[in-house]
Order: sequence, then structure tokens, then C-alpha cells
Amino acid sequence: MPASRECSLTEFLDLLRDSLRDDACWGVVLSQPRDPAGATKWTARPIELSGERRFQLAERRAKQEFHHNLTAKELLTRIADALGQQFQQGDLFSADADFSARVIRDGVVRLTRRKPSKSAPPLTHDRRKQYLIPEGRPCPFLTEIGVMTPTGQVKASMQAKFRQVNRFLEFVDDVLPELPSTGVLHVIDFGCGKSYLTFALHYLLTELRGREVEIIGLDLKAEVVADCQRIAEKLGCRGLRFEVGDIAGYLATGIVDLSVSLHACDTATDAALAQAVRWQAKVILAVPCCQHEVFGLLSDDSLSGLLRHGILKERFAALATDALRAALLETVGYRTQIVEFIDLEHTPKNLLLRAVRADRPNPESPARYEQLKRQLNLDEFALERLLSTEFA
Repeated sequence: MPASRECSLTEFLDLLRDSLRDDACWGVVLSQPRDPAGATKWTARPIELSGERRFQLAERRAKQEFHHNLTAKELLTRIADALGQQFQQGDLFSADADFSARVIRDGVVRLTRRKPSKSAPPLTHDRRKQYLIPEGRPCPFLTEIGVMTPTGQVKASMQAKFRQVNRFLEFVDDVLPELPSTGVLHVIDFGCGKSYLTFALHYLLTELRGREVEIIGLDLKAEVVADCQRIAEKLGCRGLRFEVGDIAGYLATGIVDLSVSLHACDTATDAALAQAVRWQAKVILAVPCCQHEVFGLLSDDSLSGLLRHGILKERFAALATDALRAALLETVGYRTQIVEFIDLEHTPKNLLLRAVRADRPNPESPARYEQLKRQLNLDEFALERLLSTEFA
């Protein structure tokens, strides 16, 4: 007979923490949502990514499912925040036992222990099977831009681009819960170039997630914009258009839900970030490139052992620039993360800055930003200057 008793919610979370610490957690499920209009079920399972143990959290919303790859610590935090608030039932499957926790009142659960029903799952994470756009299934825009054959096979020379497209879509899919759940999604893509990722974004939102969109791809090169517009019209991409325009001078005529800027060179990234902040974009995704400004400003004697080597100074300056951008965005009301965009074996510069607008700024953020500037011996940098009038 299963053993059942009342205990604190904290005790159940401690069981989860211990199983995560010991690599003995085979899965976690949260169910019985308080609000059926929101997420209806969470399911987490262990996987292996780049040789490290992670947990893939599948979030079920109506007929859609969103995936988040998390560390054990991140998973524990999410479960602790959601159980008792969003969900009334939590199930832990571990090497020692199965535990079910049903919330019966604030901070108290009925905990039931049963014999373990699951064995250790294989950790191999087959990326091919997890792709949002899988190989072998024809995808019109990938065929049109030369990544896939008409039968859905990825061309050998385009494998890296195919992985990059899918990696980008994972990041977008992760932030969809932060965007409006109904109505038209308004997206601006600065410096869209040949628009592999712009078309991928449109495909994800419309074909895979069933959303209405208004996506504007912006680039300085008229011939590139004309070619992208031709492809969009040929494929019948509703809600997608391309325009010739400059990042710094572009004027949005309405709401901007998602701002994207990929490989905007040097301070063009700062111009794109500043525009997104002015528009109060709900989510910002940026992949900076060719970051020179801070390189020319670094001169701290305490860093001389590092800065005297040109290649080290260049890489340090790029990392410092992204850290400054993230810290400044936090001062104006965003939660930020800097994550790897594609494998570093392809290029060392591909980091993605992800910013989600928070309900209120973190009061500690300005002090952290100023401290970072002092540590780098900097007075200001491009993004701060661009935002100075808005947040003086």
C-alpha cells in the first residue's frame, strides 16, 4: 500500500532537490492547473546537451507545447514557483520512489510515496528528432532559399545553416509565453539581410504556432530587400514584408512585441536595442557582431596583463560590451540572459542577448551597472548615450 501523509510543500521540494543533486531524478510532472486558460501541464525529463546534464521542460498550453532546456537549479526554481500557485499536483519520479504531492491548503500537501515506477531514462538528446523544423519534412521557405531539397533533405553545404535556423527557433519558442497570447504579434527584424531567420520566424509563428503576425524585415540594401519581398510574395507569407531602412532612424507606427537584431555590427546593435527599449518591446533578441567601441576605451592598468594581447583584448572587449548591454537593459526594466546562439566551433562571436520586459525594474540594477562600469574604468558607452534622454 502506498504511504500517504500531510507535510509541508517545502518537504516535497527538498525531495526534488535531493534527487536532482544525486542525479536520481527520472522526471517531474505538474498538473491540475488552477487556471485552465494558462499552462495545463508541465513535464520535465533529464537530457544531455553538449555533454552536460540538463532537463527539458515541456509546457502544454491548449494544443501547443513549448520546450525549455534548464539546469537542475533552474528546474527546481520553476517547480517551486509554480506548485501551489499555477498547479495543484506535483509528481516526482526518482530512483528511490515515486512521490505525489497534492496541494490541500497554502504551503501544505498530501504526500504519497509509492515504489519507483520508472528506470533511469537514456540521456541521449537526439537533436534531429527535437528540431522544430525536422529534416525529411519539406519546408517551403527552406527549399526556396536553398537549404533543403524539394523532398525535405538538407543540403550538405547547408547543415550549419539548418542547425542555426532551428537553434534560433528554439530561443523564439522559449519566449512565446512572454508575448501576448492572443491577437496579432508585431515583430521588427533589424538588419535582416538574406532573411533566413526572418522567414524561419514567420514559419514558426504562423505554421507551427497558428498565430497572426505582422513582421517587418528591415535592411539597408535595396536589392536584398527586393529579393526577400519577392520570396515572401511567392510563398504567400501573410503578414511578412520587407523594407529598406536604417536601424537608428526607423519609426514604428504601433506596438512592437518582439524586436530582433542579428549580427548588427558594432554600435548598430546598440541602436537596435535603444529603439526596442523606446518602443517598450516585450521581448528583445539580439546577436551582436564586430564590437569595436569598448575595445578602444579599455585602458585600465589593472588589466594590462590581459589587454596587452590584441586577440585577448578583442574578445574581452566583446564580452564586456555584452555584459554592459545586459546590465543597462536591466536598469530600464528587462530581465536578461546571455546564451550561446550556435556552437562556438562555428564562430566565437555568436552569443545571443535575450531580454524580457519585467513588471518593474530591479532596484539593484542601476548600482550593478555602475559597478561594472567602474570595474572596466568606463564613463559610458553607446547604448547608455542613446538612452540618456529617455531615462535621464
